[in-house]
Amino acid sequence: MISDSDSSSIQLGTRLTVEIEDIAFGGEGVARVDGLVIFVPFVAIGETIETEITEVKNQYARGQLLSILNPAPERVEAPCPYFTQCGGCQYQHLNYDTQLTVKHRQIQEIFQRIGKFSPEVVEPIIPCPSPYGYRNRVMFRAQWDKFRKRMGVGYLRRESRLIVDVEECLIAEPELNEALTHARIDPPRKQGVKLVFRKYPEDWILPEHSFFQNNHHLLPELVNTVRERIRQAGVRHLIDTYCGIGFFGIEVSDAVESFVGIELDKSAINAARENLVKRNISNGEFLYGKTEELLPEALKKFSADHTSVILDPPRRGCHSEGLDLLKQTAPKQIIYVSCHPATLARDLNNLCDSGVYELKKMIPLDMFPQTQHVECVADLRRIGTLNTEEKKHSD
Repeated sequence: MISDSDSSSIQLGTRLTVEIEDIAFGGEGVARVDGLVIFVPFVAIGETIETEITEVKNQYARGQLLSILNPAPERVEAPCPYFTQCGGCQYQHLNYDTQLTVKHRQIQEIFQRIGKFSPEVVEPIIPCPSPYGYRNRVMFRAQWDKFRKRMGVGYLRRESRLIVDVEECLIAEPELNEALTHARIDPPRKQGVKLVFRKYPEDWILPEHSFFQNNHHLLPELVNTVRERIRQAGVRHLIDTYCGIGFFGIEVSDAVESFVGIELDKSAINAARENLVKRNISNGEFLYGKTEELLPEALKKFSADHTSVILDPPRRGCHSEGLDLLKQTAPKQIIYVSCHPATLARDLNNLCDSGVYELKKMIPLDMFPQTQHVECVADLRRIGTLNTEEKKHSD
């Protein structure tokens, strides 16, 4: 055991007693030893713990949790027997209210550090009504267990490419655990096979590999949040980019006069058109192609003064050329939906740095309880009105 003043002697295998000051985005607790940051998973703020160092860099180190010397009052017993082994969950050791508080503070910090936004712009996080049993899509892997002499089925371990043999996933929908039980009875014969189980949404045509939000329980709140922001902006038209099977455009079609959806996934765009017909919605259409290539033409269809654009890109965020185009054409509102706060803050900073847009509100929703992830809805509004030349091209 060494004291805080002996950080220069920290190396692999060193044991330390530290106090956790914060929890970083990703779920690791933050402690400091004489200026060196130490990251330790599965801890709570204010706890005094014993850790063993497993990685040392110039500016930080990582450790594994050995024991909790002074547990925090918000610590709970994790209900899942695979917690800390499996890489899926980070926060089962914290009560749910604390998880929400931690995530809210993390998003505020990310938006302040990366986006240069005031923390006050981040609204309180909307909780999930079902903190367990909510996930509607899971992927397990089959792997030979040389010790048990049989094929195991489970998730990848937190720190290796080996799997944790899983009998039940507590954050998955019950139907998916039934499918897992059957897969364990009759496992794949081949090593490395991926088993994807999905509970399909009711009344939606959804191709096997197309994207859909993974939490049906909080989905109504996500839709209501987007619809309310559109209505508050007072726009008449909507462009739904990266639209997938047309979910947002179709769900909020009642809030606008007309809308256009854009999607590169061919099977998804075909499903979007079928979903449109299935619901007898006549004020929308879907275009097949890259958002960055089709967005200019879509923006010409409507007056910028009366148009909202939904951005719901992959985790990596939007291409810079798409963001530049939005700044040039300046639709009245941009609603950016993202499950990656860091890339969201980066892209919002890009959109706001030239004075064309301001971030009115950022609303987080806990679509991924027990995990590090969170869904965010950002509402950007154009500052002022278009000049005469810009207005001529947008009308």
